[in-house]
Amino acid sequence: MTGVRQSRPQAPARATLDKAADENFPVAPFFLPRAWRQDLKAVYGYARLVDDIGDGDLAPGGADARHLGVEPEHAEDPAVLLDAFEADLRRVFDGTPRHPLLLALQPTVRRCSLTPEPFLGLIAANRQDQLVRRYETWDDLLAYCRLSANPVGRLVLQITGTAGPERLRRSDSVCTGLQIVEHLQDVVEDLGRDRIYLPAEDMKRFQVTEADLTAATGSASVRALIAHEAERAGELLDEGTFLVGSVHGRLRLLLAGFVGGGRAALTAIAAAGHDVLPGPPKAATSDVLREAGAVLRRARGER
Repeated sequence: MTGVRQSRPQAPARATLDKAADENFPVAPFFLPRAWRQDLKAVYGYARLVDDIGDGDLAPGGADARHLGVEPEHAEDPAVLLDAFEADLRRVFDGTPRHPLLLALQPTVRRCSLTPEPFLGLIAANRQDQLVRRYETWDDLLAYCRLSANPVGRLVLQITGTAGPERLRRSDSVCTGLQIVEHLQDVVEDLGRDRIYLPAEDMKRFQVTEADLTAATGSASVRALIAHEAERAGELLDEGTFLVGSVHGRLRLLLAGFVGGGRAALTAIAAAGHDVLPGPPKAATSDVLREAGAVLRRARGER
């Protein structure tokens, strides 16, 4: 840990970090070097918190708002909270941040020479969520993912000292694929927030209306639409084969876990007949491990 000692996270921060167990992929598995695990957890805590702010999913009690210096009357206003969060993020780079998760992020930023841009991208994505509720085209959705997902993969490569133009490009594809998979799992949850991350042009093509997405189970048209988007997500995840094969050691295992987690989630969606409306299909840990192993085998074959 290069002499940097990080304190135990406070209760709200701990609750945010504990959400890592619900992700499709392993965030900071035990086999990684301790410094990497702490850095990846710090980045995850940041990304999870900014998403929770944008989604209005902060822990009750207003502790996060107080840490950010937001007055109680604005403690549930995502726009105000995101502004305060960005101001606190900037203190990570030139001062002392207030929020415990940002304070925990500061040693990682300094040790890995990280820049503000990927962190600001995640804030921009959540600001967009407050304004944009529908996406007309696939390209529009990909542009959103460039803000909401791709920065995380870029940070992983920077933390592990393996960033390069081709790896970054492949990482962007994998991260976008993972984001699309999550959108497919969370169609009902997102609709509850008046958001739809299924391109309107595809909904029209498959003759799916917004009302169809409110049903208890998916119609044949809805399931065909989900299958179509799942196939697209799988093609994006295919870029992970090269990415995994381009690195070595424990990083290869980590990246295979990311890709395998996305593939296992797609398999779970397919096993549900592409009917995501009763609830998000989730993959078991054993399925993630099996898919990660398959990614490793394919990566070895492509070297």
